[in-house]
Amino acid sequence: MFNKNIKLVLAVLIIGFAGYQFVEGEIGNGIALILLSLIFVFLYFRNELILLAFLRMRKQDLEGTEKWLGKIRNPKAALTTKQQGYYEYLHGIIYSQKNLTQAEKHFRKALKLGLNMDYDVAMAKLSLAGIAMQKRRKREATTLLGEAKKLDKNNMLTDQIRMMQQQLKKI
Repeated sequence: MFNKNIKLVLAVLIIGFAGYQFVEGEIGNGIALILLSLIFVFLYFRNELILLAFLRMRKQDLEGTEKWLGKIRNPKAALTTKQQGYYEYLHGIIYSQKNLTQAEKHFRKALKLGLNMDYDVAMAKLSLAGIAMQKRRKREATTLLGEAKKLDKNNMLTDQIRMMQQQLKKI
């Protein structure tokens, strides 16, 4: 809702006022204000709208996910680089149901911006491999599947990777 820099400024101002409360002897108020400032610091690193979009995605509600992502007006100003990566990643998942060309663009941008979890990077590469396979780019699909397999350390995507490799042999 707030720009990422405004969140940090609010946190600093609240911590400053908490320091003033400590000096005045109002220890309880100071502690409460520091806890309040931690909320703004947390929301700097984890954008609230992306968290809500992930909750919608978890319920398989693509329209709700798109609605929450649509509330982010200017992603470059409101989000950190990794959050922009997840913003593009979610858009890639949404567009993979509608338009493969758009989905490919969003997944590539998400990988360029960076994702925190290896599982998410593996999922993005697996999706890109599926798109490349549908567009008859066998070499690129094979490379992306190999990279996804290396990144899938918990073997959560093994079945999907194996299935895509079987389909790749038919091309």
